[in-house]
Amino acid sequence: MPEGDVVWLTARRLREALAGRPLTRSDFRVPRLATADLRGRTVLAAEPRGKHLLIRVEGGLTVHTHLLMEGRWRIGRAGPAPRDHRVRLVLANAEWQAAGYSLGLVELLRTAEEDRAVGHLGPDLLDPSWDEGLAAEAVARLTARPDQAIGEALLDQTLLAGIGNVYKAEILFLRGVHPWTPVRDVPDLQGLVELAHRLLDLNKARHGHITTGDLGRGREHWVYGRAGRPCRRCGARIERRDQASRVGERVTFWCPRCQPAPA
Repeated sequence: MPEGDVVWLTARRLREALAGRPLTRSDFRVPRLATADLRGRTVLAAEPRGKHLLIRVEGGLTVHTHLLMEGRWRIGRAGPAPRDHRVRLVLANAEWQAAGYSLGLVELLRTAEEDRAVGHLGPDLLDPSWDEGLAAEAVARLTARPDQAIGEALLDQTLLAGIGNVYKAEILFLRGVHPWTPVRDVPDLQGLVELAHRLLDLNKARHGHITTGDLGRGREHWVYGRAGRPCRRCGARIERRDQASRVGERVTFWCPRCQPAPA
């Protein structure tokens, strides 16, 4: 699942290719938008909001997309539109073309009504105005559900936006917190939220979620994807189990020694 830093980088690439130029191709390949046509309208911005993408165009319209599990954008020089059943949307100008593959959501809405799509989200960990106030709001939203397991809470985008399964596992390892610890028993939630912000911010301009500081292939993560292998810190075998989330069960990874189970 693409996480907040991937969406941030995707938005930047879309902005570089499309912003400030009029669209010469507008191809919505979803039934309810089959007749929508944005040709001739200049793209004004491409902004991330948590895991959502907002592409604003002239005339007060916004193209709202979500990558969900497998979505991605391919950006290249302008040319023939891709003939691929996975493509849900193509936007192009005289120089560049952006094709959205396997997008989980595509909709067209009034820019003034963007809150209808993203207003439910918690503080965005990659908001350029991130500060102590937004961090405090995220902590307040988390503590409002004291009985919820912290691993489940971190994936809830209404509490704080941008964390996916990789960062969930890695943040909890780095803080020494077991994924099934109730929120009320997590020490220093403020420190946990700030760590989440730092990790996403450090990774946002590159491909890959590096949490160990080691760019070597297979050495990027502490616990994620390493079930049955020795912990890089203590040598205990990394464990894995499915954990609930608002969007269904998600596998989680942890070290039983570095992240002891709650009493």
